[in-house]
Amino acid sequence: MTENMNHIDRSATVSVSDCGRRLDQVAAELFEDFSRSRLQQWIKSGELRVNGQQQPTKHKLLGGEQLTIAAQLKSEGDWVAEDISLNIVYEDEQIMVINKPANLVVHPAAGNREGTLLNALLFLCPQLKHVPRAGIVHRLDKDTTGLMVVAKTLEAHTDLVAQLQERSVNREYEAVVSGVMTGGGTVDQPIGRHPKQRKKMAVVKGAKEARTHYKVLQRFAGHTYIRLKLETGRTHQIRVHMASIKYPIVGDDAYGGRFRIHKGVSDQLRETLHSFGRQALHARELGLEHPETGEYMSWTSDLPQDMQQLLQALTDE
Repeated sequence: MTENMNHIDRSATVSVSDCGRRLDQVAAELFEDFSRSRLQQWIKSGELRVNGQQQPTKHKLLGGEQLTIAAQLKSEGDWVAEDISLNIVYEDEQIMVINKPANLVVHPAAGNREGTLLNALLFLCPQLKHVPRAGIVHRLDKDTTGLMVVAKTLEAHTDLVAQLQERSVNREYEAVVSGVMTGGGTVDQPIGRHPKQRKKMAVVKGAKEARTHYKVLQRFAGHTYIRLKLETGRTHQIRVHMASIKYPIVGDDAYGGRFRIHKGVSDQLRETLHSFGRQALHARELGLEHPETGEYMSWTSDLPQDMQQLLQALTDE
């Protein structure tokens, strides 16, 4: 195997036990570092060949053939690299772990083509233009802070996507919610696109399954500091689930509903809560198996200053 950042060269021999099986099926097992869809693309483009010959994806193998990949990686998008400062917690040849600040959009979209995490990643690591979504395998909302992992190679991308699909990645969050919880629990409610407000998500019958586990860390007069663990990873999952059980996250304008405050609150705390400029949600812990070594690795991130100040204001009340 010889590779550089822009080119993939691999070869493997088909086992005689694979006689009669389709090319794309066998290739997916022999080259498991790459996604099935990408291998199918390479078969169709002739970059994945059988004994040096281009064959269709459904070609039946006999066993003993030599499969070779000689693929030139192409840019995955027309995004622009931008010099935006990032807090990198860990980095090696395969992955990068970032502590994302508030007010940073993760991926370009209509109205946000520049100034995103993706633009920053391309500046730091230009080879990411050859990896889907510049290596972004999971997202945090614009105003959610904390830990994210980025895949720096196609192989790492395939592996991390598989770990996320298998739900083996540990993602724990901390949040401050309105209302006083009596104890922890699990929200097991499907999440889908809001039937009327298409930019929002909601608990929708028959939508994709979604489970969020939560436990109480500290109670205050009208609020609760909680830790949450994602079992699934739906868009806005924690925010939707907490709002659905009537404990919306402090500062969540989209899902929190009307601003709520408990009786007898001081003017100072009222102002602190009213001016908290984002949802009080932080991705505190991230754990996964390293795509290359298989070693379990985990990282933690302290609460950002604004959430620490919020907790102190609640404590002082």
